[in-house]
Amino acid sequence: MSDNKDQKTEDPKSQEKSENLSSAGASEPKSTDEKLKEVEDKLLRSLAEIENQRRRFEKEIKDAFEFGSYNFAKESLAILDNLHRAQIAIRNDDGLKDNKDLDKFLNNISIIEKDIISIFEKNKIKKINTKNHKFDPNLHQAMTEIEDDNVETGSIIQEIQAGFMMGERLLRPALVAVSRKKAQKRPEKEDKKDSK
Repeated sequence: MSDNKDQKTEDPKSQEKSENLSSAGASEPKSTDEKLKEVEDKLLRSLAEIENQRRRFEKEIKDAFEFGSYNFAKESLAILDNLHRAQIAIRNDDGLKDNKDLDKFLNNISIIEKDIISIFEKNKIKKINTKNHKFDPNLHQAMTEIEDDNVETGSIIQEIQAGFMMGERLLRPALVAVSRKKAQKRPEKEDKKDSK
């Protein structure tokens, strides 16, 4: 029984402690207006988040439509390049130069090439114009420099391979040769003679 009495005496103290802790930890009850403001704030944040997500999805869908065929278009440029190389190779072939039907054949290749370019243009794929332009590292890739004092340094002298844009996006840079000024030759022989 002494155990029961000890428990009874401990219970009121522990109850007081727990009441004190709960009353100290609890803040004043929130008013209805404060609760309403919290709920309204949470709702506005949720609506803003949903709107942002909707905009992201719309942009992703738009990009998918515009650039979904990007890889296909990039791979298709090889067809155009090969047609162009074939024309050059056929024109330069000594065995075919005497053939009467050579011009007809080359005209047919030109028609196919123009059709492919037309299809590209309908799908917003356009050739990068390099003629009489200055080198732009965003559109061109310099393959070589050619000394030429007749044109401004950094001008494109020759297009090695055509570049293409898909809308505002670079599909492939144009491979070009760029001008530079002729290097001034130092009179090295004279310097060597002077040092002897």
